[in-house]
Amino acid sequence: MLDDFMVRATLAGVGVALAAAPLGCFVVWRRMAYFGDATAHAAILGVALSLALSMSIFAGALVVALLMAVTVSTLSDRGYAMDTLLGVLAHSALAVGLVAVSFISGVRIDLMAYLFGDILAVSKADLLVIWGGAALVVGLIGWRWSALLTATLNTDLAYASGLQPRREQLVLTLSLAITVAVAIKVVGALLIAALLIIPSAAARPLSRTPEGMALVAAGIGTIAAAAGLYGAYLFDTPAGPSIVCVAALGFVLTSLFQAVKASQA
Repeated sequence: MLDDFMVRATLAGVGVALAAAPLGCFVVWRRMAYFGDATAHAAILGVALSLALSMSIFAGALVVALLMAVTVSTLSDRGYAMDTLLGVLAHSALAVGLVAVSFISGVRIDLMAYLFGDILAVSKADLLVIWGGAALVVGLIGWRWSALLTATLNTDLAYASGLQPRREQLVLTLSLAITVAVAIKVVGALLIAALLIIPSAAARPLSRTPEGMALVAAGIGTIAAAAGLYGAYLFDTPAGPSIVCVAALGFVLTSLFQAVKASQA
């Protein structure tokens, strides 16, 4: 079954969707969209280092994404405006990564595959990495769910409950870095943040509880992955952007549903 490239691609898309769903909810709740974007852009620098050092793309992207996330968290506590800091680091990391890739000789590089994904070229080994990373992210978020939710809702309440909000932030940071590393093959560095945010935003009008929102987001992400791949196959469009387009359509539909529901109330 895994010899069929469409089956491998679908499984890869579903794996990333399952990892991105619960994490994306926290990104939406904490208004960390730009934070996720900066981490994803940094992954291109990780790709360049991986190719230069002949190491795993996943490992390089994970290390650099994690360093970016930790750097942002550290500098934000030292008086830098968060939006300015993220803008500087995100675009600097992307530019440095693209320049670094141009200096690598003897390696054939399909830059578009890293920017917008190459899900149709996912191998069995890639599937193992994607699903292993997804399981780790879901496990981390599930393990710290209550603590993460409390720290997200109210920092003072978290301290009163004996929690350390910075530790919970570190869990989110690590989960985000892992998700970026496994998703770069599927949707590319420029669209990872979209796959984090759009299904979660689309799930909000259909959910009454945080847990329900995470589950609905996972469902929307899974449908987007499968339908986007099918659409790309039918219309010969780029697979990664097609997946994001289907997720965006889901957001439009749920937003219309919310508007209609509000008008009838």
